[in-house]
Amino acid sequence: MARIQLQDVRKSYAGQEVIHGVTIDIANGEFVVIVGPSGCGKSTLLRMVAGLEEITSGTISIGDRVVNHLEPRDRNIAMVFQNYALYPHMTVRDNMAYGLKLAGMPKADIDAAVARAAAMLELEPYLDRKPRALSGGQRQRVAMGRALVREPAAFLLDEPLSNLDAKLRVQMRLQIKDLHQRTGQTTLYVTHDQVEAMTLADRLVVMEKGVAQQIATPYEVYTTPANEFVAGFIGSPAMNIFDARCEGQDLILPGGHRVTVASCPAEAIRLGLRPEDIEAVTHAPDAFPVVLQSVEWLGADAYGYCVIEGSDTRLTLRMPGNAPLAKGDRLLISLSRSRLHFFSPEDGRRLA
Repeated sequence: MARIQLQDVRKSYAGQEVIHGVTIDIANGEFVVIVGPSGCGKSTLLRMVAGLEEITSGTISIGDRVVNHLEPRDRNIAMVFQNYALYPHMTVRDNMAYGLKLAGMPKADIDAAVARAAAMLELEPYLDRKPRALSGGQRQRVAMGRALVREPAAFLLDEPLSNLDAKLRVQMRLQIKDLHQRTGQTTLYVTHDQVEAMTLADRLVVMEKGVAQQIATPYEVYTTPANEFVAGFIGSPAMNIFDARCEGQDLILPGGHRVTVASCPAEAIRLGLRPEDIEAVTHAPDAFPVVLQSVEWLGADAYGYCVIEGSDTRLTLRMPGNAPLAKGDRLLISLSRSRLHFFSPEDGRRLA
């Protein structure tokens, strides 16, 4: 295990900066997930830690060594990619052992390392099969096993579950989480899937346009997003965010509806509301009407997509799956006033 530190790391291509001064301190044994939309720089950041991309400026340390100019093989890390990169002509056993053979490890030690990793990943029945005889999930476990046998200082995983179907992704998430709990290996993991990020991470690094917008636990990112981008990206369905204004302790919503709040941080705001913090009611103080546009039924839950009456502002709310509702229904809704999020209309930052 090893601590990984990135200090003001920057990356430019042809004079255009794409990673803007990222600083992260990953503790020994911590599982950190870099998450963000396509093109935000998350894989570039991971590849710089691995040594597959040169950094333009800043410092990357693994353990007690600055590794800026070290080759990937000298950084004592193991990387698992989106494509499994297995040798098709080799068995599972040989794929897992290949790196150790190149390093000149004695055969008895190689066999023991492969056996340990295979047991941990439940691959013993498949050790003599070739990759073409395995499912996608099994191939991904072989790729992880190949990394695991090396006993590296840290694991770097670049969207390792992207090629799997939804059911397999859930299974592999659980296995990766369990594997980390058993090995305690420092892990840096990249994904665009915010559900995957939330379920795996000790801490999240939320990236946009080469900037680390927030570094915090999944709970902190969800409950106190640092800005409007983080609020809208983390959460499924996304947070409702729209323009509102304040008059004293009255929050003026689109359509002229008023909700009394304890305090308001500015006259003009962007208001954020999670779908689960909106409740359909028969009557309540400060309740206001919406018109249901469509319903997405998911079993135990349903999501209602509405428009605030008297405006064109859309809202998503979570409802019980057995609610007898249909398009065109008029509902009264009440907001959880202790869970309102306020953002600046100018730059999107969170307002206290």
